[in-house]
Amino acid sequence: MSQTSPLNQVLLHPDRRFGADLETWLIDIGGEGLEKAIQAPDEILPTIRTANLLGLGGSGFPTHVKWEFIANESNDQDKYLICNGNEDEPGTFKDRILLQETPHQVIEGAMITALATGANQIVFYINPDQTESLEAMKEAVNQWDETQYINQISTLLGRPLEFYVVASSGHYIGGEETAAIESIEGKFPFPRGKPPYPAQQGLFGLPTLINNTETLANVSHIMRNGAEWYINQGAGAAHGTKIFSLSGDVLRPGAYELPMGTPLDELIYTHGGGMLLDRKLKAVFTGGPSNTILTPRDLDVPLDFDSVQERRSSLGTGAMIVISEGTGIVRRVTEYVSFFANSSCGQCPSCKTGTYYASQLLSRIDSGNGTRADLDTLINLTRILPGSGRCHLLDGAMKLLDSSLYHFMNEYEQPLRRN
Repeated sequence: MSQTSPLNQVLLHPDRRFGADLETWLIDIGGEGLEKAIQAPDEILPTIRTANLLGLGGSGFPTHVKWEFIANESNDQDKYLICNGNEDEPGTFKDRILLQETPHQVIEGAMITALATGANQIVFYINPDQTESLEAMKEAVNQWDETQYINQISTLLGRPLEFYVVASSGHYIGGEETAAIESIEGKFPFPRGKPPYPAQQGLFGLPTLINNTETLANVSHIMRNGAEWYINQGAGAAHGTKIFSLSGDVLRPGAYELPMGTPLDELIYTHGGGMLLDRKLKAVFTGGPSNTILTPRDLDVPLDFDSVQERRSSLGTGAMIVISEGTGIVRRVTEYVSFFANSSCGQCPSCKTGTYYASQLLSRIDSGNGTRADLDTLINLTRILPGSGRCHLLDGAMKLLDSSLYHFMNEYEQPLRRN
């Protein structure tokens, strides 16, 4: 599996060994961003704001806004920062690489974030199936405990800085922010209703910030090189870089760190080596299966949040599952919606019954036993179900279904029974 970065000293470093040993990390490119943050902690938030770092776990929400929410909470109590590395969606594998092979840049980014927000309790929340990532983070955290940085930051915060490495529940839904909080508290990862929001009342009832692994991995580089440097890493109007998890029918699947705004055709045909067996491109499932579909008409689209949204799609986590001609869209969507049906926590009846019902209708249509009424029901489900659950699972399943119906309605209509 390919794993490359065309840029110097960013997330996927060309010498991956640098991430395993703290001394090597500090000699290479680490520490400088943290030093700057310690010397001028009041400059961290303005720098992240100017850089316009977005949430890279799928939302694209401005990072500085989330940070400001928790920074404005009282510093007379503990605050939590959760590094979300649950990553359990098919086709997404960027976070496990960062945690396993470059853990120190994630930890340094988390420490800078703690300085900016007043968080003194840092939790690395990692999928238990990613055993190498868990072990790498445990070892890396122990190395930081022996440095002077912990005492320096603790002094600035006015409270001891503490690290925790916690295995998630292993459930897909455990990646949702409030479900992660429930899981860390030792409960089943049922998503919570909002408000209150985590920044107000999160882990153990205290202010909590949840950031994706890739988001935090960028922080030390921005502090080291400056906001303007980060802005200039992007292509066109986009800022920074993005790790794309490329899989499916391409010659060189893998994790590719590229300028945010890189065109889709460059990702597939230049970095991914093109299509397997020289087949024609049929579709790309973007952001993993919980998002939307792009087609050959969209090969020119810049891969950034705004540009992809303009094509009636979503960048999501940056996962790109490439599908070639000859693959049935209905069959693939059936598999993905069944995954969501099996992953539903069951807390919201609309999600549990809606995803199950949709998967049954899809199976019926895919097998040639569906009717026009079944298809009409599917269409109606995409209109009435979104927004009725507590988390993104139901919305993601319906978004995928709606996108596939929009682009490939003919494949749904062809196998319908005519009686």
